[in-house]
Amino acid sequence: MLETKLARRPRGLSWLPFGIVLVLGLGFAASELLADLAQIEVTSATPFALLGLALLVALGFEFVNGFHDTANAVATVIYTHALDPHVAVVWSGICNFLGVLTSSGAVAFGIISLLPVELILQVGSGSGFAMVFALLSAAILWNLGTWYLGLPASSSHTLIGSIVGVGLANQFLHGNSGTSGVDWAQASTIGKSLLISPLVGFGGAALLFLLSRKLIKNPKLYRAPEGEAPPPFWIRCLLVLTCSGVSFAHGSNDGQKGMGLIMLILVGTVPTAYALNHAVPYRESADFVAVSQSSIDTVERYAAAPSSSVSSPASPINAPRARDALIGYIRVRELAPTTLSALAAVMRSVSDEVSRYRELKKVPKSRVGNLRNDMYLVSETLRLLDKDKASPLSEVDRNSMKQYKSRLDGSTKFIPIWVKVAVALALGLGTMVGWKRIVVTVGERIGKDHLTYAQGGAAELTAMLTIGAADAFGLPVSTTHVLSSGVAGTMAANRSGVQMSTVRNLLMAWVLTLPASIVLAGAFFWLFELIAR
Repeated sequence: MLETKLARRPRGLSWLPFGIVLVLGLGFAASELLADLAQIEVTSATPFALLGLALLVALGFEFVNGFHDTANAVATVIYTHALDPHVAVVWSGICNFLGVLTSSGAVAFGIISLLPVELILQVGSGSGFAMVFALLSAAILWNLGTWYLGLPASSSHTLIGSIVGVGLANQFLHGNSGTSGVDWAQASTIGKSLLISPLVGFGGAALLFLLSRKLIKNPKLYRAPEGEAPPPFWIRCLLVLTCSGVSFAHGSNDGQKGMGLIMLILVGTVPTAYALNHAVPYRESADFVAVSQSSIDTVERYAAAPSSSVSSPASPINAPRARDALIGYIRVRELAPTTLSALAAVMRSVSDEVSRYRELKKVPKSRVGNLRNDMYLVSETLRLLDKDKASPLSEVDRNSMKQYKSRLDGSTKFIPIWVKVAVALALGLGTMVGWKRIVVTVGERIGKDHLTYAQGGAAELTAMLTIGAADAFGLPVSTTHVLSSGVAGTMAANRSGVQMSTVRNLLMAWVLTLPASIVLAGAFFWLFELIAR
């Protein structure tokens, strides 16, 4: 009966809302991109060709991401008959769209910080493009393979594994030149969030289900749906609300992964338009210069302090040496005698540049790349100093540096609205094309019994809150893992039992995702570097 329902074609105008959004969104994104590119002096078609190819691959990753993660969000409303399947995927796509548009960007740039520093600084080089294409190709290939088998593997795990693979390959191929590999401290933080979130999903959903049985005595809530009849009105509202929340949270969290990579692509291909945030007004630039002077004085005070274990030599450090010193600190995470004086020197250089040109959009083309890289070096150094136990900065000065860093990041860590629109459309379209395989696995093959209304609501509500909390802290989590674990948790709490064959396949996919994506991305990076030489 349900198989017949899943096989039905869309009825009436159920696809019309997203179709309208798709046409308007694509038109808006294309017009905004063309308007930005029109301001650039064209000397060669190569950057534009690379840009088009890279954007196609990056949006392809988000499209495939929609197969996996967003499909999880609609499984419960489909299997409880709260929404027609085609209405559910359209509604989920719209909620994803809104989640992407309102996202902060913290997750996007948190993932980017995992990449080798020199590849980020030289993202427009052959190695930089090899990095981007390698990690995206590996992620897409693994996601398509697991989707074909109907396994809800994690797009987050896949992308993180691909980034680790690129970092390891970069270190292996260029180790003698002092190049960096993986930011293991940041990778550890992200790894913990990816590891803990499924446990939270399983335990949280199980506890929520047991709590509902204690407090809500309506027996309809704990029975499997009968035929194709929708659930009672208030239960239906709850299920649709939680589905909407998971879809919104997924867009806000998972959608950012593609955004960060797209921004790297834009910076590498057309830095004049995207390396610096042209939306920063003169007033904010003037405020930044004023705050910079105070921050520079603070760093110079620590650099010159005789009691400091990392105090710098009295002689000033020039700009090239200062940049090399900061790159070295970001690479090895160890304070050197020149680190603080180098930080002050690059901070002063950034302040002087902003003061000279007053507005970021007026910075000459020849200076854009250097200024963006200097801002990135200062920001990453301050991020690491805040976590470094060897840092001499007091708590008060750390807080003031955070305020300075937030102003600095506003100049480089930004995401244009058209990028958010393009990513949201790719996610939504991917959900509508490939939703069925993952939905069937979540709805039928995890538990031995049919999903009840209470189980669906508990799993969705837990996933919504978990993903939303992770997004607030700038941590990537897997919608797939959280929701699948939540469904399993409710089955265990209800003593319905779980299908061990499916659980084994899920666990195998989860365990293999990281090593498989690491190997794939490393191999692609090696191959693409050979081609780029």
